[in-house]
Amino acid sequence: MKGKVHILGFGGSLRKGSFNEAILQTSIILNAALATCPAEGEVELFEQIGEFPLYSEDLEPDMPAAVQEFKRRIEHADAILIATPEYDYSVPGYLKNAIDWASRPYGKNSFEDKPCALLSASSSLLGGVKAQYALRQAAVALNLHVLNRPEVLIPAVNEKIENGKLNDEATIQRIKELLIALCAWTTRLKIS
Repeated sequence: MKGKVHILGFGGSLRKGSFNEAILQTSIILNAALATCPAEGEVELFEQIGEFPLYSEDLEPDMPAAVQEFKRRIEHADAILIATPEYDYSVPGYLKNAIDWASRPYGKNSFEDKPCALLSASSSLLGGVKAQYALRQAAVALNLHVLNRPEVLIPAVNEKIENGKLNDEATIQRIKELLIALCAWTTRLKIS
């Protein structure tokens, strides 16, 4: 694979001041660190999933512009990064809605054969592990190749964010390791 590994990141939280948004912003900051990877990487964010209507097959012929842009950016990305909180032992409904939109219409799954990394952040002690498991289940249907390690689960995230920025060095290092591993995973899958 030549050139940079282009990673599209999006989150599962719409809340202003979201912890997961701060985590994704940290990924952007780490772009400089990714320049040192064997396969350079860069992260860009898509932040409009809150604009999507609820998925309905009836809307597919006239797909909303924000959904079309999301699908286009997924298709042009080399890899996907999803950051999510955990809601009721799963992912937030609007994240699942965005995933449903991007996988449709039938036969035009934008996630097809893409490498992916997951991270989750929660104020709980488990760091959103059940949300990650739910995403891994969906990834099977999407033919999305989820990186197994490192797992980045960020517990007690409310204690690690200050003024909208992640300030925990150990967590920043784990995110960096995840992004470096995603670049390597993407390169490996593209070569094989």
